Amino acid sequence: MLTIENLHAQVEGKQILNGIDLDVKAGEVHAIMGPNGSGKSTLSSVIAGHQDYEVTKGNMLFQGEDLAKLSPEERAHKGIFLSFQYPVEIPGVSVTNFIKTSINASRKAKGMEDMTANLMLKKIREKSSLLEIDSRFLSRSLNEGFSGGEKKRNEIFQMAMLEPKLSILDETDSGLDIDALKIVANGVNKLRSNDNAIIVITHYQRLLEYIVPDFVHVIFDGKTVKSGTKDLAIELEEKGYDWIKEMV
Repeated sequence: MLTIENLHAQVEGKQILNGIDLDVKAGEVHAIMGPNGSGKSTLSSVIAGHQDYEVTKGNMLFQGEDLAKLSPEERAHKGIFLSFQYPVEIPGVSVTNFIKTSINASRKAKGMEDMTANLMLKKIREKSSLLEIDSRFLSRSLNEGFSGGEKKRNEIFQMAMLEPKLSILDETDSGLDIDALKIVANGVNKLRSNDNAIIVITHYQRLLEYIVPDFVHVIFDGKTVKSGTKDLAIELEEKGYDWIKEMV
């Protein structure tokens, strides 16, 4: 689904990524780990097509298509979803209206008509029930006054409604207490399927106790330095990132 080879990227003239390799297939969950400043969030931004980041070397293919030729909007319409570490607030725009607009924009890009009101309502009820989201939550302004857990749950709700092919969760566990973490992880697990793939970016192994990855990759100094199974995350938890530094 997503193939990245020797990816190098910079922002404002500063080189951040120095050789990332990644191969994500449908049905898989990959965890990206690494210390602060290692390039984890930069990688997510580059995949999504953030305009501030410039790819200087390497290739990114999504379902065989060169991502370098696609705008951020086109990447989203193709099925790439990015859950932000710090979701923005949009006062005056309800969660429901935001998701309706997003879905219909994606359908328009594919030459489809807007989803009918009845079908939209049915889907909203289905996905909100799946994620245990109260209907009153959906009428609130997007992220305005939301707790950290509510913002992350809303991101997972958007993911459920948009049904992307590839979901990138950028430090979705940041600032969450254990209860909120379980709610978010439960939602992600319910959305896993053989038709989609998920990349989880995190500092800590604790999230991976609830979202069990097929593969774990460690990024250090903008490079993929080690890959393995969930056992690698446990080893990192025990030994810390200094252990990785010694290997580089």
